[in-house]
Amino acid sequence: MKTKKTLIICQSIHHGNTMEIAKVLANELNAEIKKPSEVKNEELDKYDLIGFGSGIYDGKHHISLLDLVDKSSKGVGKKTFIFSTSGAPVAILGDKFLSNYSVKAHAALKDKLESKGYKILGEFIAPGFNTNVFLKYIGGLNKNRPNQKDFERAKEFASKIKGSF
Repeated sequence: MKTKKTLIICQSIHHGNTMEIAKVLANELNAEIKKPSEVKNEELDKYDLIGFGSGIYDGKHHISLLDLVDKSSKGVGKKTFIFSTSGAPVAILGDKFLSNYSVKAHAALKDKLESKGYKILGEFIAPGFNTNVFLKYIGGLNKNRPNQKDFERAKEFASKIKGSF
């Protein structure tokens, strides 16, 4: 039986929130992790499953991830998943807000992937520590996130992805 090759493409900038989630996913999926700048278009073809993730910036994934997908060749039938972390105020608005927010936050990347023919197996979002702009003066939002509960959710998500592919 052929071993399935998995790549996780992750852009994690401010506090490393998204990279923490990427490492949990990679461990469960036996995946390699690369930054978008480290990925060449032609190498995407050698992977059976590709995860795309970053923090959410101005309501969408990081521009480097979106640009990579724009420049990629057709991914007809190639299996993918999307993940992110967000500094949205979960403590105030609740986990349900984050789940609903992910639909909007993932839309740009999801649309680009689907227009290229990629098949999206699932989506995952977790809260991330946020000290952008004025938030640094009040100690930030989502302190200590992602946390163990978020990592367990990420592991469960990866397990479901593994089971569906």
